[in-house]
Amino acid sequence: MEKKDEFYIGYVDAVGEETKRTTKRFVFIAIGVLLLGAFLFGFFQKEAINSAFDFNAPTKVSGTYQEAPYPMLRIKLGDDTFKNVLLLGFGKFGANTYLEDIKQKEGNLNGKHLTIEGNLIYYNGKTLLEIDDGQKISLTDSKTKNYMLPEIMGSHKVSGEIVDPKCYFGVMKPGYGKIHRSCAALCISGGVPPVLVSQSKNAISDYFLLTDLKGNPIHKDILPYIGQPSLLQGEVEKMGGWYTMRIDISQIKKLDKVSSIY
Repeated sequence: MEKKDEFYIGYVDAVGEETKRTTKRFVFIAIGVLLLGAFLFGFFQKEAINSAFDFNAPTKVSGTYQEAPYPMLRIKLGDDTFKNVLLLGFGKFGANTYLEDIKQKEGNLNGKHLTIEGNLIYYNGKTLLEIDDGQKISLTDSKTKNYMLPEIMGSHKVSGEIVDPKCYFGVMKPGYGKIHRSCAALCISGGVPPVLVSQSKNAISDYFLLTDLKGNPIHKDILPYIGQPSLLQGEVEKMGGWYTMRIDISQIKKLDKVSSIY
């Protein structure tokens, strides 16, 4: 006798045995695929970096202002112990926009003592401060000038990748992947300092702020090299925990490697 296929009608209470078995198999297979997919997704994810961004906790930071090559505050941690905090603007912009009002009012700020309220970013021994309002910057000591002199470290060759320190250091988690290369280009073109992440075994630092040969900021000219494994050479200076490298952009050598960041 020929076996007839079951015909399921939703508004009928009775469900055929074959329909029950088929539904059970589908549910078990779907759950298995879902669990396997979740495991594989988690297994191949990169480990979260040890960064922090105090987005909802503004902090007032006081220290000696340094204009060049990129805005920083030199804060005192203890007796003869100082740390340079790199200043950034809100969104994809540098800090200079937010410093214009107080510069017009007080003149040259270099070496003067400022108090700035902003959101701190921490990563791998580095500290950054995001400013979102120029009204949160005040001059707390206009008389004392404490200029910071850099320590000359000589010429160095370093291989690595150029990133924007804002997203990469913790504002975005993760701050890597192809989509973040475009984000880094927007940040750097908007005034965020370019940073070379070292991938050289014997480099004197993991991170280098990049400037031109005269020590001036660079932004748009460096865009073609963002996230491209490259070899850079230049004079290195150290100041408050940050290393700065003066480079000739035309001498950057792209390496035949795939980006490990973007």
